[in-house]
Amino acid sequence: MTKEKNITTENLILKAAKSVFQRKGMDGARMQEIADEAGINKAMLHYYYRSKQLLFEAVFKNAFKSMTTHLGEILNDDLSIEEKIRNFTFNHISFIMEHPYLPSFIFQELNRNPEFILNIKKEIGLPNLEKFKKQLDDEVKNGHLKPINGEQLFINIIALNAFPFLGAPLIKAVTNTEDLAFEKLLENRKTEVANFIINSIKV
Repeated sequence: MTKEKNITTENLILKAAKSVFQRKGMDGARMQEIADEAGINKAMLHYYYRSKQLLFEAVFKNAFKSMTTHLGEILNDDLSIEEKIRNFTFNHISFIMEHPYLPSFIFQELNRNPEFILNIKKEIGLPNLEKFKKQLDDEVKNGHLKPINGEQLFINIIALNAFPFLGAPLIKAVTNTEDLAFEKLLENRKTEVANFIINSIKV
């Protein structure tokens, strides 16, 4: 097979796998289903990816790289802290809604393999918080924001963004929310989380 054909076939596989993983999740997806969606046979799929785990990791890394690159740009642009929080939250939640398998996979891998995130950091990179933290410290010193640690603020944002996806069954059960209403709730969180965070740190 030529190099161009290899690249085209691999892109077809990754696109098909992403679609199946979005619908079925890691556990529910089947290699045969992915092969069918890609328009290839299962033997060809295994030629590129020996296992579903390896294929899932490839899909994950592509998605994660796209997310971290974009969110890193938001954290390091020249907007105000408030605008950064709004942009980061809106884009982070939007991305997870498009890739709902990501949060559970990250936590699954972190529990199974603590070195996982270090490998991701080495291969792909993670957002740099230094400019965000410096800007936050300046806003606090100028009396515009309440004293808060930059790492703690970032953790708060990430936690509030990600938990509804990790705890979806629990939230649906406690709030008696069906799928469509839950999707609306998630859509609203793109702005609700930012409002909550900003109101909690403004003087």
